[in-house]
Amino acid sequence: MSADPDYIDDFARFLQASPSSYHAVAESARRLDAAGFARLDETEVWGTDSGRRYVVRDGAIVAWIQPDRAQTTTPFRILGAHTDSPGFTLKPKPTIGSNGWLQAGVEVYGGPLLNSWLDRELELAGRLVTRDGAEHLVRTGPFLRIPQLAIHLDRDVNNGLTLDKQRHLTPVFGVGNPGETDLVAHLATLAGVTAIDVVGYDIVTADTAAPTRFGLDGSLFAAGRMDNLSSVHAGLIALLRTAEDADHISVLAAFDHEELGSESRSGASGPLLDGILTRIGAGLGASVSDRLRAYAASWCVSADAGHAVHPNYPERHDPANLPIAGGGPLLKINANQRYATDAVGAALWARLCQQAGVAYQEFVSNNTVPCGSTIGPLTATRLGIRVVDVGVPLLSMHSARELCHVDDPVALSAAIGAFFAGG
Repeated sequence: MSADPDYIDDFARFLQASPSSYHAVAESARRLDAAGFARLDETEVWGTDSGRRYVVRDGAIVAWIQPDRAQTTTPFRILGAHTDSPGFTLKPKPTIGSNGWLQAGVEVYGGPLLNSWLDRELELAGRLVTRDGAEHLVRTGPFLRIPQLAIHLDRDVNNGLTLDKQRHLTPVFGVGNPGETDLVAHLATLAGVTAIDVVGYDIVTADTAAPTRFGLDGSLFAAGRMDNLSSVHAGLIALLRTAEDADHISVLAAFDHEELGSESRSGASGPLLDGILTRIGAGLGASVSDRLRAYAASWCVSADAGHAVHPNYPERHDPANLPIAGGGPLLKINANQRYATDAVGAALWARLCQQAGVAYQEFVSNNTVPCGSTIGPLTATRLGIRVVDVGVPLLSMHSARELCHVDDPVALSAAIGAFFAGG
């Protein structure tokens, strides 16, 4: 298919608005509000009426459309994704320095491709929490840089780069005396709050280079955080285009902390999704038996970015399954259940892609290169819902700046749209 330029432009805007999981949630909530979704408070009693709803929990968001015809055993169609990306987080007492340089104390978050973060203009982004418990989003714009050692001072660097996570990855943001500078105070000023009132923060780094189309006919797309905002955006666009007359409840579940294993109150291993589905069922008058019947008829599409074949390292891929950029979204398969796809899920995905008019490709790892995992097996294990794992093919996954073909995010959203439509 030929990529929809409006979709890619909108995807770029979504990425630029989402330097942290908290910003991604805020941008998603803004779009949901504009489309008539109502935000619910988890501490309040929820109504039983149908319509468009969403819940925010820290860096996660769950949105759904409950049709008028929903009954106690109405199944769910869930698109699962995650809002976080690998990088660095700001440590306590973050204002440090060495030899006249001001530096920020950071900790590695997840499994970033470390060398890709060198010599880039980075920003700090996330949330500050004040003494009264209020949360304040903040972002600095270009502010930091992790400088690489010049080749003149390490003549063997091109034979192998080794980065010590404590010593070599501390970014600079100015010159001066650390004792006379307060990085948290700077963030507080940007957020419009008093520094002394900031008692907690969740701040990450993000590459500030704008998403860019390039290459022959502008068919390639480079940006940070496509793993996994490509899936969050695709699911959000599909949900916003979904009618309210389906025979199931359409759900977008975008979790946080997948890059750390999902074990948090806002992660896929936590109780967030199960709790929301239980409360939706309770509003419909569902018994425990009804709820389990609904789950038995439900589906989750776990959408997370995957690997396109790398032209310089084809030996790292399975020789018979070589998904290419622009060949359509991936159907991710793993015999050891690192992905949750089975034959029934494969058949569902084939039907959805056919209905959407898009191609898809199978992905399986080389036997000597173990794959990562997704929220798919976690969701299947926690809820007993059938799950199929999919995603757009990328190069440079976990780099500060990843690469895809412009056709693939469009195709993924189209297939998810077919999923929400009941295909």
